[in-house]
Amino acid sequence: MEENLEKDKAVEQVKQEVKQDAKGLFMSIKKFLLELLDFRQDTDHQATIEAIKVDIPFKGATAWILIFAVFVASIGLNANSTAVVIGAMLISPLMGPILGIGMSIAINDIDTLRKSLINLATMIVLSLLTAFLFFYIFPLSEDNSELLGRVRPDIRDVLIAFFGGLALMVARTKKGTVASVIFGVAIATALMPPLCTAGYGLAIGNFSYFFGAMYLFIINTIFIALATFLVLKLLSFPMLKYINSAKRRRTAQLASVLAIVVMIPAVFTFVTVYKESKMNIQISKFIKNEVNSNPSFHLMESTPNLDTKTLQLKFFNEMGEGEINALNNQLTNNANYKALKDFKLEVKGSNTKSFDLITIAYKDKRQELEDSKKIILGLRKEIEELKNTITVLNQNIEQRAAINNKNAIAFSSIAKEAKIRFQDIEKIGFSKELSSSDFIKIDTIPIAIVKWNPSIKSSIINVKELELRKWMQAEMKLDTLFIKREK
Repeated sequence: MEENLEKDKAVEQVKQEVKQDAKGLFMSIKKFLLELLDFRQDTDHQATIEAIKVDIPFKGATAWILIFAVFVASIGLNANSTAVVIGAMLISPLMGPILGIGMSIAINDIDTLRKSLINLATMIVLSLLTAFLFFYIFPLSEDNSELLGRVRPDIRDVLIAFFGGLALMVARTKKGTVASVIFGVAIATALMPPLCTAGYGLAIGNFSYFFGAMYLFIINTIFIALATFLVLKLLSFPMLKYINSAKRRRTAQLASVLAIVVMIPAVFTFVTVYKESKMNIQISKFIKNEVNSNPSFHLMESTPNLDTKTLQLKFFNEMGEGEINALNNQLTNNANYKALKDFKLEVKGSNTKSFDLITIAYKDKRQELEDSKKIILGLRKEIEELKNTITVLNQNIEQRAAINNKNAIAFSSIAKEAKIRFQDIEKIGFSKELSSSDFIKIDTIPIAIVKWNPSIKSSIINVKELELRKWMQAEMKLDTLFIKREK
């Protein structure tokens, strides 16, 4: 019995030790994470507030910097140059009033809120006017990717603005501001290009571009201000208090209500954009899995409309009722497309005759392509044969040239010796002449052409020619040789 009690005590002691070790490990991890992630000790409240306030005023040099930044961004959009657009983001002073709005709401600074709102509104109007004038004078030849990327915001733009704003404020509140973070956020949140795109929309009278770009700018503005508000609240920045002033208190209450009113659209915007993004992803997934994967479907184009919740599919071939019902069932009842359950499918197909004509034309073109490939292969074969023939001919020419060169060397020595033996010779030549007496058989006749000194009598020349022929036949190893006298 005593042994069992001792064992139970030992087990209980081991359990207590394990618990203590686990608790110690948990506390160590907690301490490590707090030291790693806690940035409150590295915050300078007064310097942060002053730095934000300095960037809020909009006059003089700041106004000109904004105008030039708008021109740079507009030129970048016109030239479809990402690098130029990024440069405009870096020099734009738009971030100052937005941070001022978030800060003033967080610390209940009514005067700073009023200045920030006035300066931001002035900046927006000036930016739109400048962009409008630029694109009115230098319109785009066509809508490019840099412009189209800023007329339809999605969930990524919301997240970029929010997390970029958080990074910016953490950097702002740190003792010794991290400049690289500020530049990075200026590029990522992209405040300037949407305003330029909105100005472009006004210049060409395209209000869908204008409202889409302004929507993106408002998203960026609201979520950067929201991030500023949250970081300053987290760091417990001191609230401004107004003593013995009922008007100030009412203004502070109004500012609080305004802050709530501003943040409500932010939440609504996030939810709306998130839903739209989710619907677009599931539409692409539906088309890929249910339409393009079916070999009997020949999709021409798809047109989703998120406002009316319709998905229009246009096919090359005529679609049967059963096929349409099957697609509708997949769209509205498949668990993989929950965001599309309220969508209505509109299917359009070409008539069968048109599809058959397209199919026939496709087959004809494919046959033409196969025939062309065969012709190309035949031509390549002929080219290779011609190359081989040319190679053989070149070899024969080289051989003949070598033979002629050898004969030329041999005749050269014969000509020299002939001049020594027959001093009356003034000129000597040698050639082979083709000849036919029956016009069927061809003979090759070697001929020596000789020019004698004209002062020598013909009888003497006849004798010397006999000697010359006999000698040349022996030297050149010829069976026959004709001598032709040149006058």
